[in-house]
Amino acid sequence: MAVGRNAMQARQRANFILFLGPAIVLLFLFFIAPVVVDIAIAFTDMGPTLRVTEFTTANFERFLSGDRRLAQVAVTTLLYVLGTLAIFNVTYGLLLAIMTTSINDRAGSFFRAIWLLPRMSPSVVYALLWAWVIDPTEFGLLNQVTHGVMGLPLIDLMNDTPVLLIIILNGFIGASMGMIIFTSAIRAIPEHLYHAARVDGASGWQVVRHVTLPSLRWPLSFITVYQALSLLVSFEYIWLVTNGGPFYDTTVYALYVYKRAFENGQYAYGAAMALVLVAIGIAAALSMWRFLDMKSLLQPPRIEVH
Repeated sequence: MAVGRNAMQARQRANFILFLGPAIVLLFLFFIAPVVVDIAIAFTDMGPTLRVTEFTTANFERFLSGDRRLAQVAVTTLLYVLGTLAIFNVTYGLLLAIMTTSINDRAGSFFRAIWLLPRMSPSVVYALLWAWVIDPTEFGLLNQVTHGVMGLPLIDLMNDTPVLLIIILNGFIGASMGMIIFTSAIRAIPEHLYHAARVDGASGWQVVRHVTLPSLRWPLSFITVYQALSLLVSFEYIWLVTNGGPFYDTTVYALYVYKRAFENGQYAYGAAMALVLVAIGIAAALSMWRFLDMKSLLQPPRIEVH
């Protein structure tokens, strides 16, 4: 009996190493180790030469009181994250999912495929298309419509409404993920709930409000948390289209860290700012986890169906 138990335990350990071992190694190499290195660099004076001559807390002192750009960057980041998340990643993604699942499957699949094209395209191609769209001259696509066709004055989104520009820029590509998750969740809602609602005389809006939306609590919470954390650390499309300009008007926190470290050679200060971003991300994740009560959504079902 003991031999059989030992063999079973050995097999369980072997399965653990076989299936979870590679994932644990990758987690350590690409997530834990970089954070440890970042912490070490943050307390040094590493500059463009990559030399370390002393360990210091000067980077954090500068972060707290000596960087005049931080206030503007923080406000821009807050507007960017909240605006993109609320308008596009959650609301517009949900709207796309509801609309494309309310029509026939072929048409719905066609429209979802269109919205997935930006995400499937290379980032540079997407950025080049946006550079053409927002070109402030009469050759830009937006101005060809508003100025050439409608006779309105030329529009310069880069200088007139830079924060709105980066919200729209990231929102159109970010809405596709929410659309896919919400579409899958809507497809999983039992069909008889819709039939019962229609038999009771519910309108289309009432069906959405009382049947669809209550069933999407978990996907809505997941997309809110995931996309909020993703927006906090993303700057790829902003960097490609605006490079954080004009001046620092579209420089979000993650892009500011990149510029300080890799463009200005202030590696230690950039590491300190990145460490603060890690802390902000952890705090935001825990806060949203509690606020959205995601723990209750992960509870096992009380009734098991065999």
